[in-house]
Amino acid sequence: MLSPHRTVRRVVGMTLFLLGGCGGIRAHHIFNQTVSELDAGEEPWPMRAPQAGTTVRVLGEAEVPVLEGENWFAGDFEIEAPLPEGYPPPTPPGCIEIKTYPVVRRAEISGEGPTSLGMGRGFWPLFNHIKDRDIAMTSPVEMDYRGMTDDAGHLTDQRGEWTMSFLYRRTEQGPTGQAERGVRVVDQPQITVISIGLNGGYGMNRVNQGLDTLRDTLAKQDRWVVAGEPRALNYNGPSVPMRYRWSEVQIPVKPANAIASSSTGSTR
Repeated sequence: MLSPHRTVRRVVGMTLFLLGGCGGIRAHHIFNQTVSELDAGEEPWPMRAPQAGTTVRVLGEAEVPVLEGENWFAGDFEIEAPLPEGYPPPTPPGCIEIKTYPVVRRAEISGEGPTSLGMGRGFWPLFNHIKDRDIAMTSPVEMDYRGMTDDAGHLTDQRGEWTMSFLYRRTEQGPTGQAERGVRVVDQPQITVISIGLNGGYGMNRVNQGLDTLRDTLAKQDRWVVAGEPRALNYNGPSVPMRYRWSEVQIPVKPANAIASSSTGSTR
């Protein structure tokens, strides 16, 4: 378990970079392997969703992450806090995977307008919530973006709303429902996503870069279709050098044949 002091430093820094509140982030912080240059048609795509807690690599050559104790490692990258129980392994920078997340209990808070303002409206209520309930900090911090896509297909602060979430380690920890300071505790349903692993700075520009690559990759195959709005998972805080900060950008997906089955009345 992280010490309270280390937890405060890590979460404050993670949230600042997550929200794009630090002006030092630049577009040239790119992932080590340029996934967009790979040919999506060269790799097999699964026909159905992976089981909860598992992942299928569709692009990228990085080694599979290794779990040592409670920390995940992938080459030079490390996640220094535990993931919720049952979560699939993180996607290494430079790779794209289809993965299914189990139900997870999380404390969340939502807001509108610039995500950079979420530091006050999102982080402190969430941090005080887990502190008051003696919930150990986990990784990642998750950001969901609803209705924030502009006409060009990019996320913008000018519309929609965002939700920031701190994740519980286990679903049986504490009650669900409305909590203090605008925080709500919910059990997020199981979800299947296409995910790209990134390294470098966090923030809206970085998320849009990842989304562009994911959409281009989906366009080159016909087995999977978009099934929801994007989200970002951010794993590291400011003690980790910029180039080694690990994150994922994800889009919910479902098999294309599920649409065909639904249209023909099949219950498979």
